[in-house]
Amino acid sequence: MTATWKIELIPVPVSDVDRAKAFYERIGFVVDHDHRVHPGLRFVQLTPPGSACSIAIGDGLTQRQPGTQEIQVVVPDAHAARKQLVESGVEASDVDVQAWGSFVHFTDPDGNSWSLQAIETRPNG
Repeated sequence: MTATWKIELIPVPVSDVDRAKAFYERIGFVVDHDHRVHPGLRFVQLTPPGSACSIAIGDGLTQRQPGTQEIQVVVPDAHAARKQLVESGVEASDVDVQAWGSFVHFTDPDGNSWSLQAIETRPNG
């Protein structure tokens, strides 16, 4: 029997935790918690709407440099996702329609890359 594997947390390196937190909240992520464990370690967990996987930003969480993370998320509708981003003040690419899905790209304030993919065979994202 194969065990179920679920991705639940992805660290995202940022240079300014409060700025990044405000950005992700603005595009609809929910702040699950924001906790300073001790000086030099702050853990902020945010979850995209409808997702079972969260991101973690903070101080002392990762050795990766800000702007080096790439994340792809499946959404039900690329056009609606782009509209939500633009209405939130985020610069987003036009919808790029490919045979394997429709894509919208954007970056956070540190340059971490996000790709939103809508796949017809996965209409619920």
